[in-house]
Amino acid sequence: MDSLNSLLDGFGTALTPMNLLWAAIGVLLGTAIGVLPGIGPAMAVALLLPVTYGLDPTGAFIMFAGIYYGAMFGGSTTSILLNTPGESAAVVAAIEGNPMAKAGRGAQALAAAAIGHFAGGMIGTILLVALAPTVASLAIGIGAPDYFAIMVLAFIAVTSVLGASRIRGLASLLIGLTIGLVGLDQMTGQQRLTFGSLQLADGVDVVIVAVGLFAIGEALWVAAHLRRTTGEPIPVGRPWLGRGDLRRTWKPWLRGPLIGFPFGAIPAGGAEIPTFLSYVTEKRLSKHRGQFGKGAIEGVAGPESAASASAAGTLVSMLTLGLPTTAVAAVMLAAFQQYGIQPGPLLFEREPELVWGLIASLFVGMVLLLALNLPLAPVWAKLLRIPRPYLYAGILFFAAVGAYAVGGESLDLVILLIIGLIGFGMRRYGLPVLPAVIGVILGPAAEQQLRRALQISDGSVTGLVNTPFSVTVYAIVALILAWPLVYRVVVVRRRNGRKEGGKTGVVSGG
Repeated sequence: MDSLNSLLDGFGTALTPMNLLWAAIGVLLGTAIGVLPGIGPAMAVALLLPVTYGLDPTGAFIMFAGIYYGAMFGGSTTSILLNTPGESAAVVAAIEGNPMAKAGRGAQALAAAAIGHFAGGMIGTILLVALAPTVASLAIGIGAPDYFAIMVLAFIAVTSVLGASRIRGLASLLIGLTIGLVGLDQMTGQQRLTFGSLQLADGVDVVIVAVGLFAIGEALWVAAHLRRTTGEPIPVGRPWLGRGDLRRTWKPWLRGPLIGFPFGAIPAGGAEIPTFLSYVTEKRLSKHRGQFGKGAIEGVAGPESAASASAAGTLVSMLTLGLPTTAVAAVMLAAFQQYGIQPGPLLFEREPELVWGLIASLFVGMVLLLALNLPLAPVWAKLLRIPRPYLYAGILFFAAVGAYAVGGESLDLVILLIIGLIGFGMRRYGLPVLPAVIGVILGPAAEQQLRRALQISDGSVTGLVNTPFSVTVYAIVALILAWPLVYRVVVVRRRNGRKEGGKTGVVSGG
């Protein structure tokens, strides 16, 4: 009941004219940016971080939430129309959505995606309202060993799930942790990796790291592989769904959040995994399996609903534990820190107006997303005609202006370029970017919690595993690390068993 009253107060904040305006701007900007290939919600939020310094925190985060959901739907639009996912979570939408568009059913695919985002976001946000205060109240009793264990889980889970290999994920994490070491030691005051520069004594600003890795790195990567031709958008007409389409989509819309929300709330790499799981689930449950791969509308509706619910799930761990599970959540956590706000168990007590206003704005943003994007789908398709040289030149300009606005130092621009080159190198060698960003943000906090735990236990390592919660988390970490080996052993045994069974059958048959 307290959550319901707080949510009603949040609607009072979110429905003010200015906050409604920021929500609408966020949805429009997010969708427009999401439509452009290669520019996902993380880059959009990172680019706009410096721009929002003049806003009050509530208005800024309401706009960020609109950008988040809008960019996810925009990525689906370009997946369906051009078979070019605007971001990784929209990859699955291309599998069935693009064949639908080529068959003249692009309108139905876009409508299924839009309503799927609406349904998934609504259900996911309801779960957020129900679970977040409970998680926050339980998290108040968590101590330094428990927090360190959670951060180790985040590091291991993200590096294990993302990228082509664990080694590359760990390499990316190491890059982030190294950047996070730059500056003064929080406990001893000694300089680390500052190379004698006083300007680096405060460390490298997280905003510069995020903008460098996402925006500069992506712009350099696209410039190195630039294609001067753009795909021709497919006419979409007026999106609508017939009765037959509704009968095939309403169950996937409801099943998607059950898969997407839990994966968003745990450190499992974001919406990529639940969208694939949702697609596989719908393929198994569908009565029209023969249409999969040729344009099955269930393959658009379920994954898009799961992706939107996953976005709501990421806010649970980010708001209650200060633990970012996706790139967007990592950038939003950096934004909280820029405003001097630390997400965690006490955030709901210290900043209730901001938190509940943000959660209420998610409901408002969902309605705006559906209302704006169903009729505007043909307009978004025209944005794809922008030549990429002009597009990425603008991104580099705004990235440089934003980085300079952070501290007003020319050294920040040099650091931005260096980190951008690191981001380019990471893409060149297949290193995922998210572990590096999480390493920069959580690395200093993990070090601080580790030192506190060791101080409490007088330097004994057993102080890191002296609570049931930390033991449970480390057990999960061990399971994540051991699972690939166990899986291989099981698969090999099954194959060997089948071969032996086959030989036995041949002998007996002879």
